[in-house]
Amino acid sequence: MIQDNKYWIKDLGLEAKGKLTIELAENYMNVLMKIKDRFAKEKPLKGERISACLHITKETAVLIKTLKEGGAEVSLCASNPLSTQDEVAAALANEGISVYGFKGQTFEEYYKCIAYALSIKPTITIDDGADLVTTLHKLFYKEKSKEIEIVESIVKKFHDPRTLIESIIGGTEETTTGVIRLKAMDKDGVLKYPIVAVNDAKSKSLFDNPIGTGQSALDGIIRATNVLIAGKDVIVVGYGQVGSGIAERARGLGARVTVVEVDPIKALRAAMFGFKVTSMDKASEYGDIFITATGNINVIRKEHFIKMKDKAILANAGHFDVEISKKDLEDLKINKKRINPCIEEYTLKNGKKLYLLAEGRLVNLACAEGHPSEIMDMSFAIQALSIEYIVKNKNKLPVKVINVPEEIDEKIARLKLETMGIEIESLTQEQRDYLFSWKLGTK
Repeated sequence: MIQDNKYWIKDLGLEAKGKLTIELAENYMNVLMKIKDRFAKEKPLKGERISACLHITKETAVLIKTLKEGGAEVSLCASNPLSTQDEVAAALANEGISVYGFKGQTFEEYYKCIAYALSIKPTITIDDGADLVTTLHKLFYKEKSKEIEIVESIVKKFHDPRTLIESIIGGTEETTTGVIRLKAMDKDGVLKYPIVAVNDAKSKSLFDNPIGTGQSALDGIIRATNVLIAGKDVIVVGYGQVGSGIAERARGLGARVTVVEVDPIKALRAAMFGFKVTSMDKASEYGDIFITATGNINVIRKEHFIKMKDKAILANAGHFDVEISKKDLEDLKINKKRINPCIEEYTLKNGKKLYLLAEGRLVNLACAEGHPSEIMDMSFAIQALSIEYIVKNKNKLPVKVINVPEEIDEKIARLKLETMGIEIESLTQEQRDYLFSWKLGTK
């Protein structure tokens, strides 16, 4: 580990490998590269200080470099203890970007990295899961917890922790779990600055969540176990944007897919799309592979573990490691051993073995490389333009969770189509008149 006021990473010597992987990502992120070229010329973010809490991947590196080209000072920390690509962190550090993160962080190290990222006293935040934003607010409201004690001990070396939030003009949130947390803060009246819900943009939620996670979650499972998906009973817990994508892609690989869902509308949709829908209690008896995607706590727990088949695989595609109850697994085990960096084998008191992947954390990032670059091209292009939007509308935005403006959403979609060489139709004037007039009807 290398630590100073500018970076805390695993090994600066990994820079050459990291540089090559970032260049590879840039080759597949044509929309963001167009934005980067414009930012380099116009410098729309000049004078801004951005603290970002994101998965430190090659795709994230392209976003961070884009923001830097736009004139911003950027400080980056990891949004998950296991998702950092160490070679990417090294490459960014070598480019003079403040980066704090390495694969395999402890609880204390994770929050220390958040504290260092906040040491620049940001004017804008970027979050993936809302740990950065909630930390800022807990510092402001003087809440006491172990993680806040860790952060406060570092931040106070640079600034008064409680005043950090005063300089912030806005922020963005990348993921479903984070938006849920931020909307809860908004509802409780404690949110102190506007947050753009990047996750909810159509050009993000319709592609990143189902298509990106659908592919990358299964990629993580396959890389960790080399298990054959065809012929297996795959249980997808949660049928939102993420779970629906996982279910589709598991079916495409030849699995028999069952969906477990609490929302009757989503459950009905899953059934209408041809998936078996049942309760977790029943699915636990026959599943070979379980994948959680709910954003909720303990959706697979003790009563389910004891019913599972021998050698069932447990994986999580939600942001936090709370969906599969690790406490219940610990209580039920008579033995536990690590098979490889991504697999822990739990032998239960009933003699059956269960395999937990990535310690219950995000399987696609902990056991693979996360979403494909082409998908993150759109998500991070929205991030870049949303941050530009915040700067342009400084002190004009309401203090709440707000949507990405439709014009930004549509612009990203058009740019993506353009870079893919796809031409779309345009409305004729007659068609426009028909759509926007109430006078034209049955003839």
